[in-house]
Amino acid sequence: ITMVRASSIEMISKLVSFPTVSSESNLELVAFIEKYLSDLGVKSVRIPSPDGKKANLLATIGPMVEGGVVLSGHMDVVPVEGQDWSRDPFVVVEKDGKLFGRGTADMKGFVALVLAFVPDMLKADLKAPIHLAFSYDEEVGCLGAPLMIEQMVRDLPAIRAVIVGEPTEMKVVTGHKGCHVFNTTVHGHEVHSSQLHTGVSAVMTAARLVTFIDDMTRTNRANQDEASPFVPPYSTCHCGMISGGTAANIVSKECSFVTDIRVIPGDDPYEFRKQVEEFARENLEPEMQKISPDSHVEIVPGAYVPGLRPENEGAAEALVRQLTGDNGIHVVPYGSEGGQFQDGGFSTVLCGPGNIAQAHQPDEFISLDQIYTCERFFHSLMAALAK
Repeated sequence: ITMVRASSIEMISKLVSFPTVSSESNLELVAFIEKYLSDLGVKSVRIPSPDGKKANLLATIGPMVEGGVVLSGHMDVVPVEGQDWSRDPFVVVEKDGKLFGRGTADMKGFVALVLAFVPDMLKADLKAPIHLAFSYDEEVGCLGAPLMIEQMVRDLPAIRAVIVGEPTEMKVVTGHKGCHVFNTTVHGHEVHSSQLHTGVSAVMTAARLVTFIDDMTRTNRANQDEASPFVPPYSTCHCGMISGGTAANIVSKECSFVTDIRVIPGDDPYEFRKQVEEFARENLEPEMQKISPDSHVEIVPGAYVPGLRPENEGAAEALVRQLTGDNGIHVVPYGSEGGQFQDGGFSTVLCGPGNIAQAHQPDEFISLDQIYTCERFFHSLMAALAK
């Protein structure tokens, strides 16, 4: 632990001090990184969000040739409101071999370590480049990365590997589930509950849809592949929020709920949504509209994050296994930008310091052991690219 560099801790402290909660702009942090890189002689490209309030950042260290490695991380963090922190979340505190602060694990620790190593990268006589790819709005649906990936496909020479530094305890993660969220609103017909036969209950119709969605998960569980490395080893369909109705004696006019679908690689989340849409159109709406022609079910698609699929003889997996010595099979249930990079044509794995169990928690932390392990990894990466 004592071998952790002061510059690593300083950079983590600096990045955490920017409260880049997804609901806020990240431009102050972007400007800091731009200036830091510029002072070292490294040019960076800012890729703004459509509204201009946020930005991705892309930079290259070493020669602009094929065979480079992308180190990718997101700059946003989740909120701290309602969490029982024992200290200021945006001031890093070192205690008991850990650094506490929002984003230390997820995932400013990785981004900070990358930046702390830029001077070393510049001295390393790299034969293939290291590309830095930092994104906005990962925590609210991986919204920023696609714009950056488009630019990478267009402007960068062929990439050997993308390493997304999510907290995996520096294990090589080759797969994660995909995610799709959609919103459903049932529009019913409001009447007094004593006249139930003349109304269309939005709440009770929504309940039938929610049960149908739960049944999809039950079917997936019954047909699960026991050999799947995922936990659970099947795709899940879940309603996390529901609201509707005005009083016990009023047949409800409106009810809304949100569905979260997590799919194993090979399953299509849109196919599950399509099943819900078909059930509503074929089994519910005809019955509803016999009573009230205006009543209907409205389904609005939300965020979609593709899964990361284990690659057959993937270049990223081979490289990162060689550098870490990790030969275990690791997949994770959470989403990341990894699937987006893979869909962009890049060989991709997740590998970064920290443990996902600390992510999004009050008193989030990263251990100094993990920082040191990541530092050694960067030394190995630079040595591999300098050959």
